[in-house]
Amino acid sequence: MKLEIRYAEHPCDMKLYDTQKMRERFHFEHVFVKDEISLCYTHSDRVVFGGAYPVDKELRLEGGKDFGTDVFLERRELGLICTAGTGIVSADGAEYVMKKGDGLYIGKGVKDLLFSAGDRENPPKFYLASAPAHTAYPAVFIPIEKANPRKLGEAAAVNVRTIYQYVHPAVCKSCQLVMGMTVLEEGSVWNTMPCHTHERRMEIYFYFDMKPGGVVFHLHGRPGETRHIVMNNEEAVISPSWSIHAGAGTAAYTFIWAMAGENQNFDDMDTVPASELK
Repeated sequence: MKLEIRYAEHPCDMKLYDTQKMRERFHFEHVFVKDEISLCYTHSDRVVFGGAYPVDKELRLEGGKDFGTDVFLERRELGLICTAGTGIVSADGAEYVMKKGDGLYIGKGVKDLLFSAGDRENPPKFYLASAPAHTAYPAVFIPIEKANPRKLGEAAAVNVRTIYQYVHPAVCKSCQLVMGMTVLEEGSVWNTMPCHTHERRMEIYFYFDMKPGGVVFHLHGRPGETRHIVMNNEEAVISPSWSIHAGAGTAAYTFIWAMAGENQNFDDMDTVPASELK
């Protein structure tokens, strides 16, 4: 298992960051590494995120010194979504066969967590997000057909999209983790505009299913002091609670969002009119 660490940042510090420093502090490039579990630990609400990409090996998610526990989920909960291929997730012996678009919630206390390929010619890519947990909730398998869909946007604003809520009070119980996937329709590029902030929750964005050569310009910072981070396919970015949440691509794409913090109210956000952005 590979682990990178990102420390929490004060928003005023960002004014001094150049492109390289922005990427060092907030960007996570190597989400999927063949036959590895590749994770990033952010001190912003102590969220852990990354990918498991089993091809020729079975991969085990473990604790250790980096987490201060022998078992990864000793004091954590986990959400995951399969973004490619087909595979198997085993949680204390309970097996879940997953295809692209399927999600899974696993609660605190699960000791043995394994990832394997169901078809090595079409190996799975599991995107993971984990937050500290205070109690144990049961595991819930969430195929996309059972996720809670919300269609938003309009063609004139090039932001028509469907939000699929997976780890969410409308679907299953969790301690603080909220997680879902947003699919943009062809011709739409904005993942949300007008943008918003939510001081009470941080968020991680993972962008994938981009067209070859395409990128997403992820917007970052306070409304009056914005920057952008260029995102390639299958890369993630940390968006602290003080930052706006928005991005635009060169073509349609899909992204997974994961949040942790004070509450689980998806609509607890402060909209920022585009005219106020600087």
